[in-house]
Amino acid sequence: MTKIILATRKSPLALAQSEMVAAHLRTTLGVEVALLKMVTTGDRQVEWSLEQKGGKGLFTSELEQALVRGEADVAVHSTKDLPGEMPAGLALAGYLPRVDTRDVLVIRAGLTAPAKIATGSPRRRLQIAQIFPGVEFTEIRGNVDTRLKKIAELHLADATVLAAAGLKRLGIPSWPGLEFRPLAFTQMVPAVGQGAIAIQCRAADAARFAPVFDAPTARGLGLERALQTALGGGCHTAFGAHVAGDQLYFFHERTGVRCLPLTAADLDDPVPAANRLLQQLGLK
Repeated sequence: MTKIILATRKSPLALAQSEMVAAHLRTTLGVEVALLKMVTTGDRQVEWSLEQKGGKGLFTSELEQALVRGEADVAVHSTKDLPGEMPAGLALAGYLPRVDTRDVLVIRAGLTAPAKIATGSPRRRLQIAQIFPGVEFTEIRGNVDTRLKKIAELHLADATVLAAAGLKRLGIPSWPGLEFRPLAFTQMVPAVGQGAIAIQCRAADAARFAPVFDAPTARGLGLERALQTALGGGCHTAFGAHVAGDQLYFFHERTGVRCLPLTAADLDDPVPAANRLLQQLGLK
């Protein structure tokens, strides 16, 4: 294989991430890479509430079908968009090295505390309500720059919450009229896979691609995704899990924020570890 077709969404963040993967594949495998730019259901249905409609596969299924049909060789996803289960015949080839996994409170400059926060994520809403009791919430959709404009210029709300990794990859360290305040894991547990770029392929090709991607990132995400699968978590569930070294930061609407110690064995064998941890948390 001297040329690889890479399926990607058309959003600015998706294209930025896909260009990073393409550059990595060109360097490590010495191949030509072309992008197949696609529009997903989640991109088309910009007015949908992901919480009400459910978000599983909305930003991934069209890319996955391109793999199944042989139109693409790999697909690039924000890992947090990937459901815990994937179609038969497909596999995760690996991940680029994970970057800043924190959520960031993006708030209008000069405000100490927001009265209204725009976010459609149940995970973010429940956790940030612990920081700002009594805050009002409203929905927000759109690309990162669209969301920033809605807060800074249209005053849709006083603040929103965005992933630090997305801001970094788009080269947005600041925005006029807004302040960026990163949130500690003890305040806001990230979504499963946050900060990681996932590369998906046909199962038959996984062994070829796996060695060129980041093993430490895959190790931590193995446990996070095992927890997601065991819980059946999607965009309608207030749930977060993040492996940081030998600690698991965990959030669920029934448990609140928890921090649990991990062993090397937990990361080596994530499925039984996930079941044990969920039993410990009273969720199994």
